[in-house]
Amino acid sequence: MKFGRKKDLETTIESGENAIANKEVEGLSQGQIVLKRFLRHRAAVISLSAITGILLFVFSSLDMKIGPFHYRGWWKFGVDDLPELRYGDCPNGTVGCPTISLRPKFLGGAGIQLGQHPFGQDDIGRDYFALVMQGAQRSILVMVVIGIVAGFIGTVVGAVSGFYRGWIDAILMRFTDFIITIPVIIIGSVIGFHFGNLGILFLALYLGLFTWTGLSRLVRGEFLTLREREFVDAARVAGASNRRIIFKHILPNAVGVIIVSITLTMSGAILLETALSYLGFGVVAPDVSLGLLISQYQDSFTTRPWLFWYPGILIIIIALSVNFIGDGLRDAFDPRQRRQMTKKVRQQSTTLLNREAKSE
Repeated sequence: MKFGRKKDLETTIESGENAIANKEVEGLSQGQIVLKRFLRHRAAVISLSAITGILLFVFSSLDMKIGPFHYRGWWKFGVDDLPELRYGDCPNGTVGCPTISLRPKFLGGAGIQLGQHPFGQDDIGRDYFALVMQGAQRSILVMVVIGIVAGFIGTVVGAVSGFYRGWIDAILMRFTDFIITIPVIIIGSVIGFHFGNLGILFLALYLGLFTWTGLSRLVRGEFLTLREREFVDAARVAGASNRRIIFKHILPNAVGVIIVSITLTMSGAILLETALSYLGFGVVAPDVSLGLLISQYQDSFTTRPWLFWYPGILIIIIALSVNFIGDGLRDAFDPRQRRQMTKKVRQQSTTLLNREAKSE
């Protein structure tokens, strides 16, 4: 096949693929298009289902009191209850072992059951399932608050810096560079040491004030690129104010980068809280978090490893789920992404090219 004919054929096929892709979204609103793209991302959909299930499971399990409202959870034990400590039937002479059983009786097990304490008990007999649920509530709260605070500050700083440039950009970016030079774990340790006793919410707010730097630089880069686009020039010619250009024209085109960065910040936030609590600078007892649970029972790792399994697995699942959701939202919101060809279109294109090659 000659190069010119092959090039023309590939151009024709690409035009047909774009026509099919445009046909798929014809008549749909922007929200429907975003939803359709997101649902194509299998990992993101699975992760969204997982994180939704975790949220419902965790926040419905224990009693909660918010102002005058009191919700009674479905789990029978609370974090302050002290049932009798289980011993005698635990392996290697340990105490408080988990009662959960996943091996059916026909395989020589005790049958599929949860028992009184599926996650076991701590040293004084408290139900470890209740402790893990409350620790997950606190860690998720830290993750969400840090994501909101860091997302807002990082977006505003990056947008203002990238749009106005000049001396405003120089001042904001030098301030950002100064914060970046200080390791986050050191900043978090200082904040946790001085403000950890004020409660989990204050700790999350203070940490959010220092975790926005990465987002601000990404948003600045996007604004520096988008402000030179034709649609921004057209908006200026039409008499749009800078505020309208930023929020109505540029920001929607940068939302993919913003969402992905916020989700990465949130997944990093739960890991940061875990690290700080493990080092003793995060959540302070009698409050509890997933990181604090791992820290409190680090001496029991060899004898009672289940005290590490459950909070550790929950941390990994939450962090990975948030990352995959961010990846799916990036593909769904980004209007400049390359449309994925359907399997049928790929097969038709490959078959046509092969036929032309054989004919030559």
